[in-house]
Amino acid sequence: MHAIVKETGLSWPGFTEPFNAMVQGASRGLGLAITRLLVEDNSVRHVLATCRNPNDAHDLQLLLEQNQTKLTIIGLDVSNEKNIATGAELATHLTSQIRLLINCAGILHDDTLRPEKQIKEVSVDALQRYFQVNAFGPLLILKHFKSLLAPRDRVLIGNLSARVGSIGDNHLGGWYGYRASKAAQNMFTRGVAIEFRRKNPDFICVSLHPGTVATTLSEPFRHRIRSAQLQSPAAAAMRLLQVLSHCKPVDSGEFFAYDGTRIPW
Repeated sequence: MHAIVKETGLSWPGFTEPFNAMVQGASRGLGLAITRLLVEDNSVRHVLATCRNPNDAHDLQLLLEQNQTKLTIIGLDVSNEKNIATGAELATHLTSQIRLLINCAGILHDDTLRPEKQIKEVSVDALQRYFQVNAFGPLLILKHFKSLLAPRDRVLIGNLSARVGSIGDNHLGGWYGYRASKAAQNMFTRGVAIEFRRKNPDFICVSLHPGTVATTLSEPFRHRIRSAQLQSPAAAAMRLLQVLSHCKPVDSGEFFAYDGTRIPW
């Protein structure tokens, strides 16, 4: 794939009519920005947005108020498989075949979780939390929402990963749990790409690195980033959707940065 640098809007090669999309992790940051772009896109018929606590997702609820016929919100916790299965069952009554699915939810830090600088800081509880959200979550979404994906038409799946999950690009060490969970997510992406294209040659599933985006995820670490490298959620969302929209079947299972360049595994 050639690098994509323009921000002049979206086109969807291979889609001949408006299609349904789903954004998992749509309540804030990059997920919310992606959801907003899709709702505004005339190529998209309907958007199913999921998040853990819809009642607390004020910006997403405001977007729903403004687009009640095009946007649907359901509660879904990616760290709970039973909850994912329930959400998938509910979704069958709220939308028809999905042809674009983007897994956005991820965790780097919270009130108790911090990326490890040294091995002595590694703990089982933290590792389990990283893997549950970053690696297992997107895989279980595809497991339970598979029946909603178009079985033969063009389907695009984008799993938000991170360059630090690249084994070949790891020159700094540290961040054991986050790096390993994203590396595992990338492996799951490759496995899904191989399995699903056996029945649908136009099924495309890729890992996506958004770069450094001005969200709560990056906030504690922004002092290390030059201002020119820091993207707004809206700009990063546009770039990621441009990359994903131009993916071809040969790209399925690969890992791309926000400018369209390939990242080594």
